[in-house]
Amino acid sequence: MLGFVADLFNFSGSADKQLGKAVRQITGSRPRNLRLYKLALQHTSAAREINASGFRESNERLEYLGDAILGAVIADFLFKKFPFKEEGFLTEIRSRIVNRESLNALSKKIGLNQLIVFDGNRRTALTHKSMHGDALEALVGAIYLDKGFEATRRFIIQRLLKPHFDLENIVQNNPNYKSLMIEWAQRANKKLHFQILEERGALHNKEFIAQVIVDGQPIATGSGYSKKKAEQAAAEKACEMLEAKKSEK
Repeated sequence: MLGFVADLFNFSGSADKQLGKAVRQITGSRPRNLRLYKLALQHTSAAREINASGFRESNERLEYLGDAILGAVIADFLFKKFPFKEEGFLTEIRSRIVNRESLNALSKKIGLNQLIVFDGNRRTALTHKSMHGDALEALVGAIYLDKGFEATRRFIIQRLLKPHFDLENIVQNNPNYKSLMIEWAQRANKKLHFQILEERGALHNKEFIAQVIVDGQPIATGSGYSKKKAEQAAAEKACEMLEAKKSEK
């Protein structure tokens, strides 16, 4: 596998055929401009300087583009599927579909993680957490530039959303753990607040670490790619701890 990955950017005939076949299996159509897909799979740790200004080529620009397109397509789909739901509901469901953890898992499901080019010597814990989802967003950007918006919309809906997400289950299992903790604190007459402990990563891809504090004592921490997600993750762990204590009684 490492040999194949190393050869992807050498434009050899056999490597091109292998990559083209893999892209076709994932997207359902033959790529026109294979270089776009190669770039979508080039993680920033393996970025190459391509001009005198010091610009380093990686999938970050395609990731930026794909992130916007993915969010817009999912938003449009949910807007039409749930015509009588409020903005908050639509925002929450979209977030559960396109958050970093979900995209990382989806990237692995479709086999994209096997194609990513990265420098293993520079692979940090944060890189490991984000690069699969980043590559999926970059792939969406590559398809858009290669095939246009309508082909990209079909890929997102037919190849990503419908086969891999059970919307009914997402809607029915949509607990707001932060709200549950607030309700618990009010019933138990506890003083509760959330604190952001740390921010990690680049500006466009920050990971936040949040903590739940009850009566001045930290009881749980959680992480996420927004402050809200980090607080929800911490609240979920706190809820699990409270349930475990109930079971012990």
